[in-house]
Amino acid sequence: MERYDLIIDGKRVAAEHHAEVRNPSNGEVVGLMPLASSAHLDAAVEAARRAFATWSMAGDEDRKAACHAIGAKIAEHAEELARLLTLEQGKPLNGLGSRFELGGAQAWTHHTADLDLPMEILQANNEGRVELHRKAIGVVGSITPWNWPVMIACWHIIPAVRTGNTVVIKPSPNTPLSTIRLVGLMNEVLPAGVVNVVTGENSIGAAMSAHPGISKMVFTGSTATGRKVMASAAETLKRLTLELGGNDAGIVLPDVDPQQVAEGLFWGAFINGGQTCAALKRLYVHDSIYDEVCDALVEFARKIPVGDGLDEASILGPVQNEMQFRKVCDLVEDARANGARILLGGEPSAGAGYYYPPTIVADVSDGVRLVDEEQFGPVLPVIRYADIEEVIARANDNPNGLGGSVWSKDIEAAKRYALRLECGSAWVNKHGAIQPNAPFGGVKNSGVGLQFAADGLKEYTTAQTLFC
Repeated sequence: MERYDLIIDGKRVAAEHHAEVRNPSNGEVVGLMPLASSAHLDAAVEAARRAFATWSMAGDEDRKAACHAIGAKIAEHAEELARLLTLEQGKPLNGLGSRFELGGAQAWTHHTADLDLPMEILQANNEGRVELHRKAIGVVGSITPWNWPVMIACWHIIPAVRTGNTVVIKPSPNTPLSTIRLVGLMNEVLPAGVVNVVTGENSIGAAMSAHPGISKMVFTGSTATGRKVMASAAETLKRLTLELGGNDAGIVLPDVDPQQVAEGLFWGAFINGGQTCAALKRLYVHDSIYDEVCDALVEFARKIPVGDGLDEASILGPVQNEMQFRKVCDLVEDARANGARILLGGEPSAGAGYYYPPTIVADVSDGVRLVDEEQFGPVLPVIRYADIEEVIARANDNPNGLGGSVWSKDIEAAKRYALRLECGSAWVNKHGAIQPNAPFGGVKNSGVGLQFAADGLKEYTTAQTLFC
């Protein structure tokens, strides 16, 4: 059984204590996660601060080349990382699983490497010259979740490195091993101390957001934890980027062909087993086609193979951890008790592993927990509506605002309705499709700040206005 180490200042650093990381498919131990101490965190921050003095002064082309070199390393070790990711996260190698995630990590890394934030000339006349410069912030603290651990680590690290910052990252204790390996590969092409990794339980994350040596925190995870990060960062006035929970609504207009949209609806909701912040979490369908859409979803969903991620035939895997598994079970049982019809699934699988089948739930409405709360699992509630104005209000009547979608043959009408949704990203006839050249972020309780593209890159800089 491999005993993993921390990576601080370019070196592997042993921890005194470790915790088991288990495969959610079968409960077997995958590896041993090092439990960092507060002294380890201090050492990692100090190494990052030392590295910042030189990395922030490195040439723009040098930083760009380093990010491309990271992308090449990820590609070189993609299958190794994918298998490790599957072992600790549970998602299948195939389909929209671990290999897909590694492909996304490469795409975002190379795209971000080629982004530029050139100096802007605000004024150049007889009265003088005014320039706007973008400068690195300092040490960036990163806390990543367990659902897309490798790709989200790249979302946090690469823009920081590209803009001249240094990083201390703490991955989820449920999926730390692939991130440790990823950071090890990064250290093969980066100067020592530019990217460091500490692992452990939630206390290390809390210490990071309060640490005076960290100048910015980037966090992806639950809204509840995001509030704690913001609160503990307030004392040192850290800059923040928070991508938090979502309860994305999809609205199906009465003109759609249920058979044509079933596949898109399914994957919008069930990508990564529904364990995605911007997945479709509640589906509103016009009463005139409600039954047909439900039937089409069930017909498509029952064909999706669920099983161990290392089995090349599997397309969906287990829920990643016991706590989330129990939440999914509870939400379905609560819906059942409130009169819901379970059209497909609805019962955990027997045997080892946190397996819950793709589940379609009909005849629920707002006020039921499965609709009001983020399930973050392989369950989709389908809700009737009759009036478009009413359903837009219902879709917006939620504290979250990450994404939303409208489905219709009338693209212009769908666009008009989508723009009325209170969310950071809106889609027409698709859901959850994100890309590195389009800014991504939430409104309301779904987060602060943006990721991706030039707007996301700016979040890793401070603006300095030069009058000359």
